[in-house]
Amino acid sequence: MTKTQIRLGHSPDSDDAFMFWGLASGTVESDYEFEHILRDIQTLNEWALEGRLESTAISVHTFAHVADKYALLRHGGSFGEDYGPMIIARESLTMEQLRNTVIAVPGKLTSAYLQLNIFLPEAKVAVVPFDEIMPAVKSGQYEAGLIIHEGQLTWEREGLVQIADFGKWWKEKTGLPLPLGVNVVRRDLGEEAVKELSRVMRESIKAGLQNRETALQYALQFARGKDVETSDEFVGMYVNERTLDMGDEGIEAIKLLLKMGADAGIVPPVEVQVVD
Repeated sequence: MTKTQIRLGHSPDSDDAFMFWGLASGTVESDYEFEHILRDIQTLNEWALEGRLESTAISVHTFAHVADKYALLRHGGSFGEDYGPMIIARESLTMEQLRNTVIAVPGKLTSAYLQLNIFLPEAKVAVVPFDEIMPAVKSGQYEAGLIIHEGQLTWEREGLVQIADFGKWWKEKTGLPLPLGVNVVRRDLGEEAVKELSRVMRESIKAGLQNRETALQYALQFARGKDVETSDEFVGMYVNERTLDMGDEGIEAIKLLLKMGADAGIVPPVEVQVVD
């Protein structure tokens, strides 16, 4: 009997790879067959607007635009616990200077971009692939950049200066973890399919956490040349117990971020409902 194929989108990053090791390795079994589609988060966000993939990782920002198409899962979320996307530059900038500076950003559908616009309304930006932002700032092409992924751990060794850490800013402002990414399943697959896909993804995350060393070795192939220590730290930051279950605090944080975005006219108002 031929299995139904599910296209599962996630970014080619060590944390996402760690999460999906259980499925990719066959440790977690399912009646579905999975095709792992690896793309950068901005591309996955754009595809989600079309409803292209059955299940995908997306930015919390993008969820506000696709809540009619996709169900939000309780697990698979990435949250910054007093850390998160950062604005970096070659030299210190005042807030006034930052307002008049073009900031390289990794995409206008990313959660980092939404947070930038709440932190610095009407920021001047240029969209640059996330892995080219630090080199572009170092070379002087841009005065400042908004960095995500492993750049949050490596900016200092690149000789750059931190202007703002959104994780710290958000924690001070709200007392909550900073919502970044979520996993979603397309609603038109039906309730039973959504439940089953939710189950296997939760089991995949659990399998990675329970087999950390093996899952990490798998994830290292997506570490973009970063050393084991940096990759291990990065995975620990974004795949943990809150990834297994975002909890009431995580749901509250998502609702608050999207409400602030809607109040600022950046995203449409959305009712956040989470599938268990």
